[in-house]
Amino acid sequence: MSTLAHTMMTAARSADSGLASPGELDRYPYAEAPAVDRVGVPAWDGGDHELGRVGRRAAGSRGRGLHGQLVQQLGQMIVSGDLGADRPLVPEEIGQRFEVSRTVVRESLRVLEAKGLVSARPNVGTRVRPVSDWNLLDPDIIEWRAFGPLRDDQRRELSELRWTIEPLAARLAAGHGREDVQQRLADMIEIMGHAMAQGDALTFSRADSEFHSLLIQVAGNRMLEHLSGIVSAALQVSGSPVTGCDRPNEASLAHHGRICDALATGDGAAAEAAMRQLLTVHPEVERVVPAPREH
Repeated sequence: MSTLAHTMMTAARSADSGLASPGELDRYPYAEAPAVDRVGVPAWDGGDHELGRVGRRAAGSRGRGLHGQLVQQLGQMIVSGDLGADRPLVPEEIGQRFEVSRTVVRESLRVLEAKGLVSARPNVGTRVRPVSDWNLLDPDIIEWRAFGPLRDDQRRELSELRWTIEPLAARLAAGHGREDVQQRLADMIEIMGHAMAQGDALTFSRADSEFHSLLIQVAGNRMLEHLSGIVSAALQVSGSPVTGCDRPNEASLAHHGRICDALATGDGAAAEAAMRQLLTVHPEVERVVPAPREH
């Protein structure tokens, strides 16, 4: 096993055990956290008992401290529908319910406003915005939707988006024959192979994510490059097998290898075809991607 493969697999296992790991490998540590019920905290007005429910997943997967926790909790509650559209959010009540300062509440609401989840207006206050206003390409919102009641819709939409983005990115990347990129892609395939042999699904997923992100980044299209984080999020939250990327097996490795070989020879058509094969839906999954939509 190469040094890179060993390092990446070790880092993935560290993240899985709750330990910090370096670089991008520590980006999506979805560890579960038990729900906590605080005693003696007043319920929010309006009789909406769901408002007091603490976030389902570990607080601050990307944020840190109380601020990250509150963003995570409120974001999940909004995306899941526990806090419906146009629901007023009173900072004093939020601070009292979650036992945090007004500064923490204010900064957290600013983050949520930047994501399009809430709006703050003079004489109106802060209110939850409708889904049509959300930044659905934000990695946090992708995560929250993927673990909420709209999980199936989120997975389908991500699969359709990937089918649109990645075959084109593979074709374009074939025109940029950089040896360092070729080596890095080959390293990721090697890591996936070792991880599959050891039954290490976490390391396989992380190497797979880096493979696809790198491919998009070297396509030579800056607008596509900005979507690489979305593909990474899609691979991390897909949940159950939908495409060939979601299940570690020999066929998946072979498709990745064919993509890498096509890039090495500059064959854009072959790279695109191999990517489409990789993204093909498994036969046992009912949804077919991507079926044209009739309006």
